[in-house]
Amino acid sequence: METISPPKFLLLSVAIAALLVYLPYMVTAYGRFQVGYDPSAPRSQFDKLPDYAKRATWAHQNSWEVFILYVAAVMMLCVSGRSSETTDLTAVVFLVSRFLFSIFYILDLPYLRSPAWLVSIICTAVLMSTSLR
Repeated sequence: METISPPKFLLLSVAIAALLVYLPYMVTAYGRFQVGYDPSAPRSQFDKLPDYAKRATWAHQNSWEVFILYVAAVMMLCVSGRSSETTDLTAVVFLVSRFLFSIFYILDLPYLRSPAWLVSIICTAVLMSTSLR
């Protein structure tokens, strides 16, 4: 089996992170169709959504916020040439934490959601700081 170089793995992780941004959005879309989707005013439906779909919307919004920082961290690593197997592992932990964050948010498990968020922020900070060494 061919191995992926650390820079390529990090770029692949950005693509996976982008997909994870839309995981909660799919749940929101399901909630919208449950209440009767109105394509002429989709944002006006928010108050009518079931609670899980509201939480999915918030998880989706937070995912964008964290995604932007993660992409910056990966680009910093690629430019600095400091990517390694350790940064690849950090990227995997980031991806797992973001997946769990969305699940915990949608299921209304705040005591698990917050640590998952913190892990993803720590991973991003580690990647950024590694690029600056």
